[in-house]
Parts: sequence; C-alpha cells; structure tokens
Amino acid sequence: MSPTQFSGSSILDAQSVRFSVLPPLSLYIHIPWCVRKCPYCDFNSHEIRAETPEQRYVDALIADLESALPLIWGRKVYTVFFGGGTPSVFSAHGIEQIINAVRARVPLAIDAEITLEANPGTFETEKFTAYRDAGVTRLSIGIQSLNPRHLKALGRIHDEREARAAIEIGMRSFENINLDIMYGLPEQSVAEALADMRAAIACAPQHISAYHLTLEPNTFFHRYPPRLPDDDQTAQMQQEIEDVLATAGYRHYETSAFAQTGRQSRHNMNYWTFGDYLGIGAGAHSKLSLPDKITRQARYKQPRQYMESAMSGNAVQEEHDVTARDVPFEFMMNALRLIDGFPLTLFEERAGMPLTSALRPLNTAEQKGYITRDHARLAPTILGQRFLNDLLQLFLPEEDQ
Repeated sequence: MSPTQFSGSSILDAQSVRFSVLPPLSLYIHIPWCVRKCPYCDFNSHEIRAETPEQRYVDALIADLESALPLIWGRKVYTVFFGGGTPSVFSAHGIEQIINAVRARVPLAIDAEITLEANPGTFETEKFTAYRDAGVTRLSIGIQSLNPRHLKALGRIHDEREARAAIEIGMRSFENINLDIMYGLPEQSVAEALADMRAAIACAPQHISAYHLTLEPNTFFHRYPPRLPDDDQTAQMQQEIEDVLATAGYRHYETSAFAQTGRQSRHNMNYWTFGDYLGIGAGAHSKLSLPDKITRQARYKQPRQYMESAMSGNAVQEEHDVTARDVPFEFMMNALRLIDGFPLTLFEERAGMPLTSALRPLNTAEQKGYITRDHARLAPTILGQRFLNDLLQLFLPEEDQ
C-alpha cells in the first residue's frame, strides 16, 4: 500500500445516512420558454408559439413553493437561480413577483446571490435595470460565440452586435456577470475559438463559463450531426483557452468555470459541494437532505401539466430516496469537478456517512493516478480531470459498473 493510500478494505459498508447538520440550501427556479429551441439544447425548454402564460406560471411557481415548504421548513436559502429556457423572456415584474414570494415564504439570506439567465435579443436596457431593481444580483448571459458564422450554425437568435450590446448593458446594470462561451463548434478552428475567448475576456466579466459543445441525445444536432473539430483540435482549444484565461486573471475552479478572485458562482458551488437545492418549475429537480435520508424529486416537465399539477397542490412527478450505496457516486460526481477538490471532512458533512464507506474506489483512483490527497484534502489530478468519466465510474456500485 502506498503512503498516501487510504487504510481499510471496505468499498461500501452497510451504512445509513445520518446528518447532525443539514447542508446549505439553494433554490432553483425553471422558466421553460425560449424564443427558439437551439439545435444542441437538451434542456427542458419550449419555443414560444403563442403568448406566454406568464402570470399563470408565476402563480404555479408560488403554489409549488408553498407545497414544498414542509420539506425545507425553517432552513435558510443562500442562493437563487433562474434557469431555462430563457428566463429573460419573462417581464421584470414577473421576476419581481417570484422573488418577493420567495422572500415572504423562506428565510432568504441577506446577501443571497440571485442569478438570472438571459440571452441577447430577449431584453432591452430598461428591462435589465428593472431585473436589478427586482432583486437580481447576478446576470448570466448566453453569448456562446461572437463569430457570426458560428452563431448562425448554433441557431442563435442574436448576432454579434446584439451580443456585444447585451454585455455592455449587463455590465452597466450589474456588478456580477457571467458569460457563457462554447468551443468545438461546427467547422471552428483553434484560432477562432481563441478569438471568441479573447473577445469575451476583453469585456471584463467577473465570470466566464467555457463549454465544449457536445451532441446530446434528443437534440437536432444528435439526429443530424454537424461537422465538428476532431478530438485533437478540441483538446488544443481547451488547453489554449485555459491558458489565455489564466493569463487574464481568471482562476479555473471547476471543469468549465473560470472566475476573477472571489467571483465564483456561489449557487453552482453549492451543487458541486453536494449542497441541497429545491427545484421548482417545469421539469425542475430537487436534492434535499433530511436527518436520516437524501431525497430526490422531479417536477412534471410539460408546462401545461406542471401548472395544473402545481395549482392542485402536487407538482412532483417522481420522488425517491438515494440509497446509501449510491451516495458516494453522487457526491463524487459533483465534488470531483472542482479543480482544487474538497476537504476530507466535507464528505461526511454533505454525504451523511464516513469517507471510509468509499475506500476501495478511492484507493483504485489513487493507484491509477486520478486523484491526490493529503491529511486534509482530496483533489483530481490533471489526468483525473481529463478522464473524469473514467474516474467517476469507479464510484458506481459494483452492480452498476
């Protein structure tokens, strides 16, 4: 056994989940509509084909939240995230109604981070300012590219001019901005990917998310694959993008996330450190810890069915408890995305069981060079970051491998 190997031999001893202190709680709010469904998108989003039933949906969200209160009673909410779809298709008044309803029903932290996803082409200057006045503290803008050819290939509704205008208006209205940029786009060169990233950096946002385009099932691109750069090209893109972001002062803290000092996404950090979250809205998912178990929920996906179900008092379509054998995999699936890893004490705090419950996969991962650890911390190596799926599979229960 190597000096850094964990002692013990059990992979998943008979365990039950127990929490003395529950993990931090976040709130996710899903707005399912968008102007146009992008060909690469596998999220629960629906093109607007008629007038959006905004008020009816807001009422359903509030009813959904009220029905969920017994599961989170008394717990403080530290972050709120409006995702989609495109939440900025809703009016500032609608967003304000939702935030006010949240404040009236749960203890919302005074310094809560409240993020709204927005896309160029679905707002104007006054609307962004109104979002800020409604209580939104952080804006996440889906730029994806600043190259006209690639914007067209991705089916985006905005052009380069609108993208730059959105960033400029967002930077004037908010002190905390994220830009989403994708690479590995159809027929994209390494130089074009770097040009996109340099253009994003020049705008000086506090946070940049750099995503590799993947062909997800049940998308147009999966059915009709475009011509994409090969693996060597995308690997070069990834490395050079990471280098240029580091040079510009953006710290790589999660697989696809880069931030200026102190500007990490607090909401997403709660996901990656296996915190709890209540998800409301069509198709939203929840992960909630109770003193003796972890429960997962999924809301009805179709907006109409969701609204009807929420207003009748039960928006939850599926619910199940996470088995003790699955907890290590679910924890590692999140925490090992963090470049600096996690303190060893976090596992027991957030998983509700001792780290000894996952000794065998930890030892195997260390032997393969996927992780490193000392007496206080565990982190993925560069090899583990590059082969994250292989690393995570080690933590699956043996019957699922």
